[in-house]
Amino acid sequence: MGKYFGTDGFRGEANVNLDVNHAFKIGRFIGWYYSKLKGEKCRVVIGKDTRRSSYMFEYSLVAGLTASGADAYMLHVTTTPSVAYVIQTEEFDCGIMVSASHNPYCDNGIKLINCHGEKMDEETILKIEEYLDSDKDDLPLATGENIGCIVDFFPGRNRYIGYLISLAMRSYKNVRVGLDCANGSSWNIAKSIFEALGAKTYVINASPDGTNINTNCGSTHIEGLQKFVKENNLDVGFAFDGDADRCIAVDENGEVVNGDGIMYLYAAYLKERGQLVNNTVVTTVMSNFGLYKAFDELGINYVKTKVGDKYVYENMVENGHIIGGEESGHIIFSKYATTGDGLLTAMKVMEVMLAKKQTLSSLVKNFVKYPQKLVNVRVASKQAVNEDADVQAAIKKEAEKLGENGRILVRESGTEPLIRVMAEAKSEEECTECVMNIVNVIKAKGHEEIK
Repeated sequence: MGKYFGTDGFRGEANVNLDVNHAFKIGRFIGWYYSKLKGEKCRVVIGKDTRRSSYMFEYSLVAGLTASGADAYMLHVTTTPSVAYVIQTEEFDCGIMVSASHNPYCDNGIKLINCHGEKMDEETILKIEEYLDSDKDDLPLATGENIGCIVDFFPGRNRYIGYLISLAMRSYKNVRVGLDCANGSSWNIAKSIFEALGAKTYVINASPDGTNINTNCGSTHIEGLQKFVKENNLDVGFAFDGDADRCIAVDENGEVVNGDGIMYLYAAYLKERGQLVNNTVVTTVMSNFGLYKAFDELGINYVKTKVGDKYVYENMVENGHIIGGEESGHIIFSKYATTGDGLLTAMKVMEVMLAKKQTLSSLVKNFVKYPQKLVNVRVASKQAVNEDADVQAAIKKEAEKLGENGRILVRESGTEPLIRVMAEAKSEEECTECVMNIVNVIKAKGHEEIK
């Protein structure tokens, strides 16, 4: 990770530590750099989520791109995976998504995507960061007919919708589906896809106003969808995050099926049909003990990467694996997409339910989660926490107490100033005790940042 860009782009509070000047300069550099590489005007596609600041950042990026001679194609409000899809199918030089994903509305982010629909390489990111920190702006400004054009490109989003619909293997007729759109990017896409496939669709949180994205809704606040599914006697529910690259499911009983559960049911489905390439699923270190025990029972192999769908995807590409993801709902089906796609994930769950003619609860009954406790501590310096001998001693002590009956994982957030402290054990009480013993040391040593 660089100074500005983490595992999922440049993210921060809008106009505080991520401002319009950053966006303009990023646009300036990308427009100049890719045009130089190409030897002619480059073409860049841009999407955004529903945050109020997304419009501001979009226009700043477009100004920078066109000032450097690039043509900017605007998808407007759309999902991150749709930007990746359009880049590939329409042969763009790169793409930009303006979104802070699951973060609160006051935050925003700039995600950069290469010509293959993948996250941009570190070498290019470092060049952008060097330009951001430079006091002088010596990039040439385009003039005359070399100034970039702005193209309204909403048809690209429609082609993405058509692509997803084409992947469905069965009709959704008579299936009662709940959709929580998080007042984000999926608000005008999810319903049209499920209704086109015949589902009886019930939608909540699809009225974005610029300040309500992810607010008590979506994949990070699943309790709303749980209640909605039970009250309306729905067969299944799906909740997305702000840019719809995540999906969390809710079964017919209102119980949550997170990313681990989704990977379990789809991997089991593929193995049953002899279609699980390499007999392997790629997970991160945050996946639950219960997932690995369930995979062991099925004879399915697994890989653990660092946290971040970036690392999951890199491992999948390097080794030819076809399914991987995170418990947060970032699931990658590499046969169909280069990034996590919440809508595609929901469709894959539907595929298994319809093919096996089973409820979601029955499909995951053999996946039993270990109790887990996660506490996020906002800190002034993540590095200082990692280098604190007392904190490390506390972590070691709690890990030794758990032994083979659980685990401790303490890690940095890749997108926020947080230290995440997580424990898994045989009981919730044991999890909580272990986590709080470590958290209390972090706070006692003065690392917590009070806002």
